[in-house]
Amino acid sequence: MGRTDNDTWDVATSVGATATMVAAGRARATATDDPLIEDRFAGPLVQAVGIDFFTRWAAGELDPADVDDPDASWGLQQMTHAMAVRTRYIDEFFLDATAAGIRQAVILASGLDARAYRLSWPPDTTVFEIDQPEVLDFKTTTLAGLSFEPTATLQSVPVDLRHDWPAALQAAGFDTEQPTAWAAEGLLAYLPPQAQDRLLDNITALSALDSRLAANTFWDTPESQKVGRAAFQRWYECGLDVKLDDLCCPGARNDVATYLTGRGWHVDRAPFSQLLADHELPAAPPKSTDNYCCTAILRGSKPSAHR
Repeated sequence: MGRTDNDTWDVATSVGATATMVAAGRARATATDDPLIEDRFAGPLVQAVGIDFFTRWAAGELDPADVDDPDASWGLQQMTHAMAVRTRYIDEFFLDATAAGIRQAVILASGLDARAYRLSWPPDTTVFEIDQPEVLDFKTTTLAGLSFEPTATLQSVPVDLRHDWPAALQAAGFDTEQPTAWAAEGLLAYLPPQAQDRLLDNITALSALDSRLAANTFWDTPESQKVGRAAFQRWYECGLDVKLDDLCCPGARNDVATYLTGRGWHVDRAPFSQLLADHELPAAPPKSTDNYCCTAILRGSKPSAHR
């Protein structure tokens, strides 16, 4: 079933299940002989969610040859490679931001992201996590039950990003006078095009000069969406019992890097194909897309927020 304007989810349904999928990819990537990332929290979180197909992938119990079409350009193994380079890229973004003196971070649609627990944050850093209430409650309760503690001051902000999240963020203690490191990872294509613009406008309005932002684009073309649906069908045949089709919001949308540039941000793009090649991993699917990660620093004047 496709998206609706006011749909909600937890970590086992709808968009929330994609958080479990990418956490399974992080767990699998962590378990390689020479890992690009280290996320010891991903596996326990995936196991706690209980989607058997992703639990088995995270644990290394599924062979790529059994769940992926060998002739396809996308599948669980390719997803795992993509999560490894994307996670590494954004980990380094946060580490660079704190090295530059930033002590306030916001993770938008944080899902099962565990950076507040696994990165070495400076002692006076506050990390704000924004997501659906059910998602945040599941993650914090699960990790607390495993005796894991955050490595920064962690503030949960349980709010839908389609609603008035700036007010909720500020009510949680966010300081608009401090430079901020923002992450919009694996998020933007799940927002309607106009909501993507509003999100970026609100980030800009809430950001002090020298704030930083990391984001990524994905499923940009009808061709890439078709490839994704074919991969999902294969996974359903292998036992996945959660539907992942039609979760991205359709419609023409502004290019993220171009949009940010017009709002005073200095943007650097990193195409996924280049990130994968840098680590000697296979190219991202399909080759005709221009999906990328980007980092940005707010240098110029900025417009007001759009609520």
